Amino acid sequence: MKTIVIVEDERAISMVLKAYLQREGFQVIQVFDGEEALAVFDESNPDLVLLDVMLPGKDGWEILKEIRRKDSCPVIMLTALGDINYKLVGFKKGADDYVSKPFVAEEVVARVHAVLRRSAGILPAENVRQFGSLKVDLDSYSIQINGNEISLTPRDLSLFIFFAKNLNRIYTREQLIEQVWGMDYDGSDRAVDLAIKRIRKALENWPASEGEIKTLRGLGYQLCVYEN
Repeated sequence: MKTIVIVEDERAISMVLKAYLQREGFQVIQVFDGEEALAVFDESNPDLVLLDVMLPGKDGWEILKEIRRKDSCPVIMLTALGDINYKLVGFKKGADDYVSKPFVAEEVVARVHAVLRRSAGILPAENVRQFGSLKVDLDSYSIQINGNEISLTPRDLSLFIFFAKNLNRIYTREQLIEQVWGMDYDGSDRAVDLAIKRIRKALENWPASEGEIKTLRGLGYQLCVYEN
């Protein structure tokens, strides 16, 4: 039986997650205070941690940092901070996944199963996509061309990952802003054009014969892949 530690100060949320995880056959240990989290982690040696960001005592980022100093145990961050930039910060700090509140308990359980499969070396093929010489990891938000890592800003990276998940579909600027950056984005739709320009520059070594981001005048943008 695998052990899950839930570090969440909102008891109602913690209890719901515990009930759903136990129904899936997991042993669940609850922690409601950041100061206690590391001691419980050391004592229980869990298979996975569900870790809230905003906690009394130590916050989730501090706890994640301490866990990563000593262990590669999978960690899924739980937080009300839904902006994509926070998600990318979490991945860079060593989180394995990120769930924004409010969430559906079934989604969290599904993510727990997915992360445990990855940690065991069972990686669903659809999470890593190869487009010729371009490799996109949809879980770790990493992009490589011929094995070389491609660096993008968090906002640009989120936009390209969205395209990679939705090949050959056309999106207007407004749709991209709404679906990728969120309705609370307060910048100009011109930002999409600039982001596309930067992404194209970053992918300049990706052969045009394998794929490209196309501009369809009057319609929007589309990621086309010719070799998969």
